[in-house]
Amino acid sequence: MSAIFGIYYLEGRPVDRTDLERMLESLAHRGPDGADLWSEGPVGLGHRMLWTTPESVHEKLPLLNHTRDLVLTADARIDNRDELLAVLGLGACPPAQVADSQLILAAYEKWGEHCPEKLLGDFAFALWDGRKQILFCARDHFGVKPFYYYSSESVFVFATEIKALLCLPAVPRRLNEVRVGEHLASMDGDTTITFYQDILRLPPRHSITVNHEGSQLQCYWSLDPLREVRLSSDEEYAEVFRELFTEAVRCRLRSALPMGSMLSGGLDSSSITCVARKLLAQRGDGRLHTFSAVFDTLAQCDERPYINAVLSQDSLEAHYLHADQVSPLTDLDRVLWHQDEAVSAGNLYINWCLYSRARQRGVRVLLDGFDGDTTVSHGDGYLVELARAGHWLTLAREVREGCRNLGRPWGGTLRNWVCRYGLNPMISKSRFLKQVRRIWRVLRRRNPIPFADRPEWSPILNPDFVRRTGLAERLKIRVDPAQTERQNHYRLLTCSVMPDTLEVMDRAASAFFVEVRFPFWDKRLAEFCLALPPEQKMHQGWTRMVLRRAMAGILPPEVQWRARKSNLQPSFDQGLLSFERERMDEVILKNPAIIKEYVDVPALREAYQRFVSREATEEEALAIWRAVSLALWMQRAALTS
Repeated sequence: MSAIFGIYYLEGRPVDRTDLERMLESLAHRGPDGADLWSEGPVGLGHRMLWTTPESVHEKLPLLNHTRDLVLTADARIDNRDELLAVLGLGACPPAQVADSQLILAAYEKWGEHCPEKLLGDFAFALWDGRKQILFCARDHFGVKPFYYYSSESVFVFATEIKALLCLPAVPRRLNEVRVGEHLASMDGDTTITFYQDILRLPPRHSITVNHEGSQLQCYWSLDPLREVRLSSDEEYAEVFRELFTEAVRCRLRSALPMGSMLSGGLDSSSITCVARKLLAQRGDGRLHTFSAVFDTLAQCDERPYINAVLSQDSLEAHYLHADQVSPLTDLDRVLWHQDEAVSAGNLYINWCLYSRARQRGVRVLLDGFDGDTTVSHGDGYLVELARAGHWLTLAREVREGCRNLGRPWGGTLRNWVCRYGLNPMISKSRFLKQVRRIWRVLRRRNPIPFADRPEWSPILNPDFVRRTGLAERLKIRVDPAQTERQNHYRLLTCSVMPDTLEVMDRAASAFFVEVRFPFWDKRLAEFCLALPPEQKMHQGWTRMVLRRAMAGILPPEVQWRARKSNLQPSFDQGLLSFERERMDEVILKNPAIIKEYVDVPALREAYQRFVSREATEEEALAIWRAVSLALWMQRAALTS
């Protein structure tokens, strides 16, 4: 979690070192262990250093090659070091003396603009090639490391955070209404845009090449939605998963300082913690710190029985946050300053407070199980496959066992599946039945539509704003429903929500000199899980089956076979009502002027009254939060339209 930044004047104007120094200062919170600048003519690069890996302690960036015609700045952790050391002719060097930035530079010297294809790990880097007079930049496969840029006919500016770009007068401070609409409607949106008009994100798995003629974006890797893995037994699938997952954790344990792990008690964080504990013990590296949120007043949110089951293993040192005693808007000014945008993630305050505790304990690197659900997949698409193929007995078994695992009645759930995939196709082929359904729909439309059943954008968005930005049309653009589990899994792995959330966590952690690493977002693991047969993801009602089998003997059984996770929404709602009524009233009831151009204020107030009366749905509560977050951010951002 270092920081990179740079300027390239395309028409040849020399870089003003004062501009680089302002950018350097704006990113001081990301790098307390060193800082440096390099500039020559129209190009300038900079770096802020946070020591995380052992090799980074001796790393100097920006890095020049021996002929001084290649210059690199990078925020990177490269995981296939042994392979690259051998291929790049660095095998004779002591590995501890070869920094990850040296591997990237050597990879570019060997493979040029194809070098990102050869890298594993989390990285964002920019390299000036003086021989070709190009600036080459790349971002990792899933967007763990952030990269923002502004490009015009005269200049290309990039940085780890938007605030560094805004140090330059040439970079505009204009609000991007398209992104505002996506935020308020909770859309899976554009992976390139930000809340600032003309400030863009380099998408995950992409590189960009810039020269005096402009820029060219390239995708250097993509998941293969057609690849299949076929092994001989359940045990073999579990063994391969366990090997890949263990390696994903192992390569993220390279740390110059004490290690920590987020531990919620769920399958993902518990699997990471148990595997990391075992690996550290094997190499004699001491205790692993764990950081958990607990809830004394909200039993439905509290997961201490599962957390304690993991902590019963040795070599773990536990730290807790009593999250029901903390406001969701805690440290709001600092949070918004670090985020550079409105916050969509309602539970960010929990991460924020846990990162603070990590810093207090001297932990620089935190493992996080973020969205292992998506990487492994619950396997819900398997039910679609069974229904579409007419395998009703197998479908009934999976639905029945899945509902039993969750303690729910299963008859109604199965009936819905039969109606959707059995009866509805029959109706569509019958004129009489189609007419009956049409009449039924007309009768239903005569009744008022409840708030939560309106279209996604309808409850809180200003209709004029919806029309002006074409938001309704974009929401209507829906890809065809996924036909298979693999197709559904692929869409989840590649949606914009993932890099969005990874960036939010990166910026929050930077406030405390903490780097967060995500073993489930390992390229090799994601490729394997996507290629699995659907019955390895769902079997006899158990979701994520390959993970459960792989963790046998590693996870405590009560965690391995837990059927559901806690919902933290009640804590979020209670926190807002207990600690933030005055601020919520100010934004929604007294002074909503700053967002009235985007929000339907009467509808927002109606939803808020339901929220205060504790009658709001979860969707309503999240809609309120998105509107309030936008207003609070805009108050301090001072943007132009």
